[in-house]
Amino acid sequence: MSEAKVVCSLCPHRCHLAAGQTGFCRARQNQDGVIRPLNYGLLTSAALDPIEKKPLYHFHPGSHILSIGSFGCNLRCPFCQNYTISQAGIEGFAGTKLPLEQVTPKGIVAAAQRLEETSGNIGVAFTYNEPLVGYEFVYDTARLLKEAGLAVVLVTNGQIAESAWLQLLPYVDAVNIDLKGFTQAFYDWIGGSLETTKAAICMAAEQGVHVEVTTLVIPGKNDSTADMVAEARWLSQLSWELPLHLSRYFPRYQLDIPVTPASTLYTLQQVAQKFLRYVHLGNI
Repeated sequence: MSEAKVVCSLCPHRCHLAAGQTGFCRARQNQDGVIRPLNYGLLTSAALDPIEKKPLYHFHPGSHILSIGSFGCNLRCPFCQNYTISQAGIEGFAGTKLPLEQVTPKGIVAAAQRLEETSGNIGVAFTYNEPLVGYEFVYDTARLLKEAGLAVVLVTNGQIAESAWLQLLPYVDAVNIDLKGFTQAFYDWIGGSLETTKAAICMAAEQGVHVEVTTLVIPGKNDSTADMVAEARWLSQLSWELPLHLSRYFPRYQLDIPVTPASTLYTLQQVAQKFLRYVHLGNI
């Protein structure tokens, strides 16, 4: 008889993992019948960034935030600009080892406090790769950050199960959620669920978290005015003042579609502004 598999219920993939097997995200593994994060406390990236880089334009504008990332992602976007960490596992990416630094939640809080004193840091942003595949570290650190009076920011694709998301949200101050496109066909292309991301946006807004949304506009994939009308209208039902960032695509990773014309961004901005007060353009 084959050994029973364990289900990782953190995201829509619901990976059924045999003993020692790693999930779709490359960051979670069945270890002795328990799903454990391989990337707990392992950083690949850390920087003190302007909050606008997240991008968050309406949450403590002009401030800086300690931004940290690890490895792994539960999407397979062929246009990812951080693919060397998002598409990496504990063993690295394409034969190249990751520059991993071991940290603890308390250590991150202490670093954030030091930067608060010296550089005006407001807290910690979990970003660069998909932070929620390392859910346990984010959760543990976020709780300590809130106790210390520091801001907690997430930059995420929103591919997260409802129960886990609702458990984390009380410790989150602001999120920027990537709404990759507004059709399930687009999400099929990148290996995800549109409805899951929409639900994550709704739950964050309903819980009083500051929410901003980003859509990377890719020619021929998610750049139609009809899709933008649908997306902006849907976001406006949450709030007319929910900020939307439309970002310009450049060829990256596995995708060589030509760069998005600036004129496309301007057109879609005008379309979205019929429904939303704040529509910002990025990478123009």
